[in-house]
Amino acid sequence: MSDGPSGIKQVIVMRHDLKMRRGKQIAQGAHASMSFLCRRLQNQPSVSLTDFSDSERAWLAGSFAKICCRVNSEEELMSIHDQALSAGLQVHLITDSGKTEFHGQPTRTCLAIGPDDAAKIDAVTGHLELL
Repeated sequence: MSDGPSGIKQVIVMRHDLKMRRGKQIAQGAHASMSFLCRRLQNQPSVSLTDFSDSERAWLAGSFAKICCRVNSEEELMSIHDQALSAGLQVHLITDSGKTEFHGQPTRTCLAIGPDDAAKIDAVTGHLELL
């Protein structure tokens, strides 16, 4: 599941068991993808390209390759989360507030891994079904 000549990508893992409306899925995936940049901006007063790793800079300068995969439970989502962290990958877990779906209950919906080297991410997510 490598993408682009540089082999750098971000993988978004979405819970399929929640039966979210398509628009909700897209919004949650966008939150996960953007967290890569937004968390840095929240933690530092300014950010420059030198603050990013070589892989992250390649992704930002390239095609922003993203792959969307699915899991069928919160347990699977958290297992991927933990495996990615153990592999030294950057992971952004999204918990929806529950205001428009999920009966007011905060719910873990998806996560983004990377951007990083495709082979490193594939070691964790390569077995997942595409969304």
